[in-house]
Amino acid sequence: MELSFMHKLGVVCLILLVLNSAVCCFADSYRKSRASYYNTPDGYGNPWGACGYGEYGRTVNGGNVAAVSGDIWKGGNGCGACYQIRCKIAQYCDEDGTRVVVTDYGEGDRTEFIMSEHAFSNLARDSAASAKLMKYGVVDIEYKRVSCKYSNRNVLVKIHEKSNNPYYFAMLLLNVGGKCDVAAVQLWQEDHKEWSPLRRVYGTVFDYENPPSGKITLRFQMDCGERLVWVHPKKPIPSDWNAGEAYDTGLQIN
Repeated sequence: MELSFMHKLGVVCLILLVLNSAVCCFADSYRKSRASYYNTPDGYGNPWGACGYGEYGRTVNGGNVAAVSGDIWKGGNGCGACYQIRCKIAQYCDEDGTRVVVTDYGEGDRTEFIMSEHAFSNLARDSAASAKLMKYGVVDIEYKRVSCKYSNRNVLVKIHEKSNNPYYFAMLLLNVGGKCDVAAVQLWQEDHKEWSPLRRVYGTVFDYENPPSGKITLRFQMDCGERLVWVHPKKPIPSDWNAGEAYDTGLQIN
């Protein structure tokens, strides 16, 4: 039977709708892996993590942090990303699991997440189950990327401790919300009327030799998977910036 044009159009639209739904569902679905944990004196994060966060990387997200490897690390682009992780031992594991922030790089035996002890214990349904779970050391998990949430917190530009005004400028970003990765950072050169790229040193640390005098205006390129977006802080870094200080951008990324 010959279908009319409108019937054909309806079939095509239905197929596209199904395919689009399948892609969305796949993007939001859990993936399987394994997770272990590392020890620190207080069970929180490691302040010497490969992302360069320092003390922030120890306590961010209540200490629910993790080192990652492979495609999750993304050569350092994965720093600051958030993942929902839940383990697969029914009698011990909480149904929702816990959310972690990526603050470090770590390799394991088919293990993509090496979590802080605090985060690993939060996979369990209660304290008794947590004690049992910790004895496993490594557990099967499923995980998915989720938005980072920093309620009422603006993005901060943290000046790296090795910076030396006015000869050397290095920085990293804190409190980056949403599901996008920091792909690049650029600095405005007023003399040349152009944006100049900062170099990614490691993790989320970017630097620039001989920065311009006066205030420093930055912009950040966010990798949101299917698109790249430039975001502009509302506040520049003052000309009298100091190493180790964090400056409010006036910007929230959700």
